[in-house]
Amino acid sequence: MQPFVRKQSPMRLSLRFVLPLILVLTAFAYAVAPLVDQMILRWFIRDLDLRATLIANTISEPLFDQLAAGRKVKIGEFFARITQDERLYAVGFCPGGDGAAVASKSLPAELRCKDLDRWQRSGESTLQSKRGPLHVSIQPMTSETYPEGKLVLVHDLSFATRRSEETAKYIFYAFVGLAFVVSLLTVVIAQLSWRGWLAGMRSLLRGEGLLRDPAATAAKMGLPEFRPIARDLQRLVRDLEAEHRARDESQMAWTPETLRAILHGELRGDDVIVVSNREPYIHQRRGERIEVQRPASGLVTALEPIMRACSGTWIAHGSGSADRDVVDRHDRVGVPPEKPAYKIRRVWLSAEEEAGYYYGFANEGLWPLCHIAHVRPIFRSSDWAHYVAVNRKFAKSVVAEARTGNPIVLVQDYHLALLPRMIREEMPNATVITFWHIPWPNPESFAICPWRQEILAGMLGSSILGFHTQFHCNNFVDTVDRFMEARVDRENFTVSFGGESTAVRRYPISVDWPPDPALLAKPVEQCAADVRALNNFPAGHRFCIGVDRLDYTKGILERFRAVERLLEMNPEWIGRFSLIQIAAPTRSSIDEYQSHEAQVRALAIRINERFGRGGRDLPLPIVLKVEHHDAGQVYEYYRAADCCFVSSLHDGMNLVAKEFVAARDDERGVLILSQFTGAARELPEALIVNPYDTDQCAAALHLALTMPLAEQRDRMRLMRGLVAEFNVYRWAGRMLLDAASMRQRSRLVETGGGAT
Repeated sequence: MQPFVRKQSPMRLSLRFVLPLILVLTAFAYAVAPLVDQMILRWFIRDLDLRATLIANTISEPLFDQLAAGRKVKIGEFFARITQDERLYAVGFCPGGDGAAVASKSLPAELRCKDLDRWQRSGESTLQSKRGPLHVSIQPMTSETYPEGKLVLVHDLSFATRRSEETAKYIFYAFVGLAFVVSLLTVVIAQLSWRGWLAGMRSLLRGEGLLRDPAATAAKMGLPEFRPIARDLQRLVRDLEAEHRARDESQMAWTPETLRAILHGELRGDDVIVVSNREPYIHQRRGERIEVQRPASGLVTALEPIMRACSGTWIAHGSGSADRDVVDRHDRVGVPPEKPAYKIRRVWLSAEEEAGYYYGFANEGLWPLCHIAHVRPIFRSSDWAHYVAVNRKFAKSVVAEARTGNPIVLVQDYHLALLPRMIREEMPNATVITFWHIPWPNPESFAICPWRQEILAGMLGSSILGFHTQFHCNNFVDTVDRFMEARVDRENFTVSFGGESTAVRRYPISVDWPPDPALLAKPVEQCAADVRALNNFPAGHRFCIGVDRLDYTKGILERFRAVERLLEMNPEWIGRFSLIQIAAPTRSSIDEYQSHEAQVRALAIRINERFGRGGRDLPLPIVLKVEHHDAGQVYEYYRAADCCFVSSLHDGMNLVAKEFVAARDDERGVLILSQFTGAARELPEALIVNPYDTDQCAAALHLALTMPLAEQRDRMRLMRGLVAEFNVYRWAGRMLLDAASMRQRSRLVETGGGAT
């Protein structure tokens, strides 16, 4: 008799292979992670050294001027302003000879001037502090007016540590996931070989793939126990692909096609509706003809390319004199006029509604409330009544335009703060993404609003609530925590109110990239020649461009005063430099805006009279253009200008800064940027200024006009790289991806609830 031999199943054999494989891949992940960590750290240190060189070149002239004048206190204040950058930890200057050192208070004690030579010889570039690792860069400084010295720049490396830890975690997860997938495939293959390999092959040859229809394949092979494994495998692969896409977001090329792929893949072609007060195209009557205008608005600049990509519906107030003449019987019109890609649904408002909702509550109340621009907000109960009624009218239009019961609705800005809650009441399954384009104030400032709780409750009807910066997100969460009976999760930045959850997220808005080729068609040299000819500037005349709505938050008066101070401090620029200010008229029926326009015009006249050289035929220092300019005209000025001056007193993002960078494919030109804009956090290579500091702004203008081309190119390349990577499609895509994840989780919860 043959001895009994226990026959081992393929499952048991495969497990003997699977478990060592999982252990090997996990160990490999642990071995690879430190190597990747070291490589990333070297990249960061190299970038910080380059940044230190740029900072040293930028501040050398004003630093030596202050040293020569013996203004040590001013230098300390100067260093304190520089270290407001979240990554720049400390700055110090060690002069040659017997001069006294000057440093910010945060400079580590280990970096004494007498020890710098020993520090450099040791080859060390990092040290530890209570805050974490620090990177030290020592830059030699020379000047004709002051003995040479050394500038010590200390950068905070904690951000690199955080990113390295995050990268190591992702690598570990990736290898563990790979081990799991390979192991699962091994088990599946073992089962196929044990119970019907030939049947499975025939099924595959007939085109019935394993993952195409797992249930049907299992039924044909007579393997009912295989169905749950195949379904789990299919779900696992799909989830891994979705996780991979989210994890590799930075590697994606963000284009209109990317958005379409998100809509049709992640969102399966769901209905997308944008709602805003301002419309992207305005039809105006000019005599017998109808003219189409695109308003000068950051909101329109950001969202119009999105709608072209998504082919959705944009609901907006029809404010043009010929808007009613071009719509169909459903108040819709296809746009752009030359090649319609989406449609506008226009909402009609009476003169009383527009005065109360738009000019009253929104722009005399909420606008100055959210912008710290020293203008008193005005709140009237009649304006509030119109605001509520108009938001209700927009909500009815959203319901009428929705093709399904669960559309994705992107609500834009402070005009429609009540709309998210109203939409949720009519369509509980809708995914409402609200984006607040202006700053959000601190709780003490927002407490001024008599209807603060109603505003917050309306906004918390959103599924996702977006702001430009994390600072504004923090302010909003603090405000909700102060005034609402809501549960605030500060770790995940969610707010639970009325049984619903709102995710509060940071989405820095941007511009279309690459820009429309038509906007860049004219060469830079030709743009400069045409602008000089149009404004009667002689050849070689230098000029700076400012592009804004005529709004008191944009710092136009401060910009003019900086030009005046430049001409006082550097009279050689008189007759050789001008500021061209494009100021689109806005909200001219509001008293504060009328007063502001009068002040702008008066200051321009005074400066021009003062520096006009006795009426001689010289270019004016201030060229004020209070009129509408289309995108092509504005880009021509961007491409022609020596510099662009953005001096906002308080701004959510300010897309003018990013438009200027996008326009400069010649990698020339200098951006002067207010520190009170969201863009200042993303474009540190600009000359960052405090618009209230007239001397600093004048010095920045002089620096921009005298900056070497090589330095201009270095700065512009870095800024263009960021704008290219974080373009408007990425801004919208991130919101849509978050919406897709939220909808998937909601479906899983509903499925789980049904199963129980």
